[in-house]
Amino acid sequence: MDIQPKASHFIQGTYVEDNNGTPIDVIYPATGEVMGRVYSATPEIIEQAIVSAKSAQVAWAKLSGGERGRILRRAADIIRERNYDLSVLETYDTGKPLSETLCADATSAADALEYFGGLAGSITGEHIPLGDGNWAYTRREALGLCVGIGAWNYPTQIACWKAAPALACGNAMIFKPSETTPLCALKIAEILLEAGLPAGLYNVVQGSGDVGAALVCDPRIDKVSLTGSVPTGRKVYAAAAAGMKQVTMELGGKSPLIIFDDADLENCVSGAILANFYSTGQICSNGTRVFVQKGIKDAFLNRLCERLDSAIIGDPQDEATNFGPMVSERQLALVLGFIKKGKAEGARLVTGGNRIAGGGFYLQPTIFAEVTDDMSIARDEIFGPVMSVLDFEDEADVIARANATEFGLAAGVFTTDFSRAHRVTDRLQAGTCFINSYNDAPVEVPFGGMKMSGIGRENSKEAILHYSHVKSVFVRMGKMESPF
Repeated sequence: MDIQPKASHFIQGTYVEDNNGTPIDVIYPATGEVMGRVYSATPEIIEQAIVSAKSAQVAWAKLSGGERGRILRRAADIIRERNYDLSVLETYDTGKPLSETLCADATSAADALEYFGGLAGSITGEHIPLGDGNWAYTRREALGLCVGIGAWNYPTQIACWKAAPALACGNAMIFKPSETTPLCALKIAEILLEAGLPAGLYNVVQGSGDVGAALVCDPRIDKVSLTGSVPTGRKVYAAAAAGMKQVTMELGGKSPLIIFDDADLENCVSGAILANFYSTGQICSNGTRVFVQKGIKDAFLNRLCERLDSAIIGDPQDEATNFGPMVSERQLALVLGFIKKGKAEGARLVTGGNRIAGGGFYLQPTIFAEVTDDMSIARDEIFGPVMSVLDFEDEADVIARANATEFGLAAGVFTTDFSRAHRVTDRLQAGTCFINSYNDAPVEVPFGGMKMSGIGRENSKEAILHYSHVKSVFVRMGKMESPF
């Protein structure tokens, strides 16, 4: 496969290059080798993207929802037809194993386009009867030009999670991928154009934080949707607020996974693996604080270590591999720093903790036990394959400890007592909760956080609310009276 794109940016339906921008090397995480290069967007590139998107959006918003939806559904079909090639590209971009990307990345992108394509025709207002024969109606209208800022862990999925509801509502979008994973969004732009999306409605520009800041601060931008860290979210939210722009913030987490002693042990271990080691631990919603009731802690740890021994770590392009490298040297170094802190602060290293020798950014799956709530590895988002196991005995106590964090993205509960499961999730301060499962993200279900983990929701009908305005129209049927 030819990894190097035709050019760095996709604007007005074509690839565009400006090598006056800062060069960005595209590095394959499995080897550390440079696969290609793109250039950060210059002010001229940003201007082209905004002007073309603003122009295209006017006619797009005038189409019926059904007309817009047909194009999105067609794009979903094309993505599914090309799932293998798109998955290979995602693996080169992120380092995630092909066994994972084949079923969790482009497929999720297609699901979003299909879902919001189907929903587009149902985006309507309501009739409101009033007294004296008067009435009112509401209508949902596009915001205008949206900016999507993506993270590096799910570049194909995020490009469509943001584009699908935005386009369904009649908006245009400029999408800036993470500079770490610049390739996948360009293919999405190609496919949308092929499916019939008018040129200019979905533009892709490359760059780091300075490019994102230029887009967010431009007065012609009406909405910003970010997937990223809390520190980045604070900056973007403040910049958007200065212009009274609509925002969706899908930020980080330090989510609790609570395992009660009546739960099925094998299911608990599976849930903990998915909540900590899928995508090499690089998922914002991961349940990295694993609270295990004392009565089953030893059995849980023993079985967990046995299961980890069966992980196949290797070439991510080999479909037998199920645990790949981290996305970058920088991210690997950050995670190794947290592992060092965990040891220094007194946590017991159960397994892992070391970089794997050879090329690429590989790290052993790592488990700490005897972790306390005040340790760095229990407080801070690590974003790597590091699990912290904490003991608990009392239900009320574990709920209080689970909620004692600035984050509120996700939470999980494993128990066979469904009364307890619902009782606990009712009290957990998290935007997405799982019962006897973890990290499921069907497009039909809202996804987003509480507290510092974000603002707004992605996916489901809720996303429509964040990509459209409500206009109210009052209709007087009789004479207009006034006091004089």
